[in-house]
Amino acid sequence: MSKGFLRTSGTNIVDAEGNTVLLRGTTLGGWMLMENFMNGFPGREHQIRNALLKVLGQEKYDFFFDRFLEYFFMEKDAQFLSSLGFNCLRLSFNYRHFEDDMNPFVIKEEGFKHLDRVIELCTKYKIYTILDLHAAPGGQNQDWHSDNPTGYAAFWDHKHFQDRVVNLWKVIAQRYKSNPWVAGYNPLNEPADVEWSRLLSFYDRIVPEIRAVDPNHILFLEGNTFSMDFSGFDKVFPNAVYAIHDYCGFGFPNRIGRYQGLKEQDAYIRKMYDRKVEFMKKHNVPVWNGEFGPIYEREEFNPDWKVHNDERYNMLDKQMAIYTSESIAWSIWAYKDINVMGMMYVPEDSAWFKLLGPIIRKKRDLAVDSWAYDDAHLQPGLFGPLHKWFEDNVPAQYSKKYPWQWRMHMHVFRGIRGITMAEYMIPEWADYFKGKTFEELDELAASWKYENCRQRERLNQLLSLYAPMRAGDERLQGKVIESAVDDASEAQGQQTTSGVGVFELAPDEKKARESHVTVQPVAVAS
Repeated sequence: MSKGFLRTSGTNIVDAEGNTVLLRGTTLGGWMLMENFMNGFPGREHQIRNALLKVLGQEKYDFFFDRFLEYFFMEKDAQFLSSLGFNCLRLSFNYRHFEDDMNPFVIKEEGFKHLDRVIELCTKYKIYTILDLHAAPGGQNQDWHSDNPTGYAAFWDHKHFQDRVVNLWKVIAQRYKSNPWVAGYNPLNEPADVEWSRLLSFYDRIVPEIRAVDPNHILFLEGNTFSMDFSGFDKVFPNAVYAIHDYCGFGFPNRIGRYQGLKEQDAYIRKMYDRKVEFMKKHNVPVWNGEFGPIYEREEFNPDWKVHNDERYNMLDKQMAIYTSESIAWSIWAYKDINVMGMMYVPEDSAWFKLLGPIIRKKRDLAVDSWAYDDAHLQPGLFGPLHKWFEDNVPAQYSKKYPWQWRMHMHVFRGIRGITMAEYMIPEWADYFKGKTFEELDELAASWKYENCRQRERLNQLLSLYAPMRAGDERLQGKVIESAVDDASEAQGQQTTSGVGVFELAPDEKKARESHVTVQPVAVAS
């Protein structure tokens, strides 16, 4: 039995009896919002769905995706998460399950089939769920994970898109308002509004709209620019938890270097975290780290894969020690994928890889995905000269554009590889499904079943260690990186713009950058 609705009390989340509840768990990414690097396709979810519809026809299309959504999370999955000590699962979904662009404001009941089913399974195993709108109409950010095919976040420029999201959340709130095992609602994943004011206005609008329908559930509100910047926030809402995403560049190939446990690297990890949670600490409200986690190397691509993965596990260990000492809620990204970040992954001998392995490998070789890519082999003679061409022809004072933390070359390759090249690869990917029978489609979908996936054992051991751990545990001694905020960095923090994020410059890189021209990003609106 649930002890009533969860609510906030100061910096804590508590049950109806006032007992502190530390929400610890993971996310169903790649499920009701499929992602290219997680599921093994080029482009965006709606693009590959449209392509598969043409290849399979309506009946087989409906059959395949219904089985995929069912097999991705079943009772064995809930049992497994419970066995790790998890008590929370974030459910990420695409608005397209509930509404068609050509029939806006008309909610599709069938869209709730698998959401209802998973919430019920989690309830059985005493796992709270957080409902996360990961993709909004028009795209609330510039990236693939909002099912945005253009790189333009139209959500902020068109009230029509915002009206549709408000309407959808009112329907969702009405549906789940009596369910105490729903921890709360996450209205927008990783919003990215260059002007800031529109995000603030949207929160001012949607919070009372949801509250009018459901006054009890917690709202999990994310910071601007991919949930990493709260500098424009000037108030807090009652019964709201504020969400950061704390990815660290040491967990990714060829970004800011490899984690070696150096003092300056530890200081960097802590500073990244402290900057993101400064707003919550100032206003005495709870923190939820809604996404974090490294990329893992594979033997077939990297002869030093074990060494690199050990370094990233060590980095993750340091991060989780901080989270535990701070008593925050967390949901690691993510539960299942094709052996990139997931706690569970589809193996090479699965029907999924036997069919799609060649194009997944091609996609990797071309570094088409904008996340979990390694494009070092494409730099000499191709992207290196192209990036230099941009740098040589764009004056320094114009070289930064939003999202600020994407350096110029990231904007360039996202457009060329992540959007344009991906569009050419989508029909090629879909053609792999040509002529598949219902039985073969069922087998492909069944690749995602718990019993057909493999565990990332060291990751799961680490998660099961920290899931029940509390601040003050003796096992944290000597592990927690202490804060070291000096007056200069505090002053800098007070002048924050949206120019910082997941791949902030490493200390040595920052020194090199500071020796060149300094570009002043657009200041955040108050």
